[in-house]
Amino acid sequence: MNLYPLDTFPYEFPGREIKINFEIPEFTCICPFSDFPDFAIIRLEYVPNERCVELKSLKLYINSFRDVKIFHEHVMNVILEDFVNACDPLSVEIEGDFNVRGNIKTTVRASYRKSGVRSQESGVRKST
Repeated sequence: MNLYPLDTFPYEFPGREIKINFEIPEFTCICPFSDFPDFAIIRLEYVPNERCVELKSLKLYINSFRDVKIFHEHVMNVILEDFVNACDPLSVEIEGDFNVRGNIKTTVRASYRKSGVRSQESGVRKST
């Protein structure tokens, strides 16, 4: 696959966990069996570690799938792996909400959590 590279920039507040959400409503790839286009909304949420993804490179990266023959399940894993390799985030959740094809609706979810990192919810202490 000849995909546009993901660029990043330094996150100036490492140690302060924030959630960043993207919704990408015009994702397109090609079905390996039929050669017809598959359309999806990609939703991505991540917690940066020391780097954030640069938005123009994310757009160009996502758009570079337009001529790629790939299964729904595989493309979500490719995007997740490339995102983790580029940003080294604390966590990532990604969802591909694919349009109906042949009377079947497909949604694929994948996630990553850096080892040794607790979720924000589990790290919150309640006062008594």
